[in-house]
Amino acid sequence: MFDNLFIIVGRHIISFFYFLGGLANLTFKTIYFSFTPPYKKDRILEQAKKAGLDSLPLVSLIALFIGFIFALQTAYFMQRIGSELYIASLVALSIVRELGPVITALVVAGRVGAAITAEIGSMQVTEQIDALETFATNPVKYLVVPRFLALSLMLPILTLYADAIGILGSYLICVFRLGISSSIYLRVTFEALWYKDIFTGLSKTIFFGMIIAIISCYEGFNVKGGAEGVGRATTRSVVFSFIMIIVADCVFTALFYFIFP
Repeated sequence: MFDNLFIIVGRHIISFFYFLGGLANLTFKTIYFSFTPPYKKDRILEQAKKAGLDSLPLVSLIALFIGFIFALQTAYFMQRIGSELYIASLVALSIVRELGPVITALVVAGRVGAAITAEIGSMQVTEQIDALETFATNPVKYLVVPRFLALSLMLPILTLYADAIGILGSYLICVFRLGISSSIYLRVTFEALWYKDIFTGLSKTIFFGMIIAIISCYEGFNVKGGAEGVGRATTRSVVFSFIMIIVADCVFTALFYFIFP
């Protein structure tokens, strides 16, 4: 019994380190080819449209309702202590520093990351990636780099947009439901937000975009087992991206706490 347990645990540990090694190898190659010409601007713009512009409706909807919900939940306590005015500052800081970046990254990981894995995985099982190598085209340069750069550039822009929509949702609740003056709400919001709050929120999203791109492409390259394997890889891609985004957010939050107290 214990022998089987040790074997299972050992396999999982080896698999985990193999996964980390593969991610590190792909990351180093991607960064190297990102600074190596020629640059395929058309492919980068195409991936930027898929990651950014096509994600706007979903990000808008989720960010708006996050603003609604957070304002209502905050109002539940603030009304008990007669401090409704501070709802604006609490919501703005929470959205800009944490909720906006993390929720946007999770939405993009679920929508764009899954699509990337499915697309590259389908190419892998149909041997299209082998065909690229046959024609002396590096798969990392051709497939990974455009997605890596597009996600790294578009996620901060999407996050900034989501922050604005989330604050708008809170504004609508506070002004039209709680009776807070529009001018007062805006003044309290802008007084609460400092440049460091915006910087710490947006800087994390660059790394979130890198995480989504690397994990999604890695899982796509390692698809085995036909269509069923593509489905499994897509599920792993989303799950691992979620976990790594939360872990990275925890690390960056602790780091920024000590750098910008």
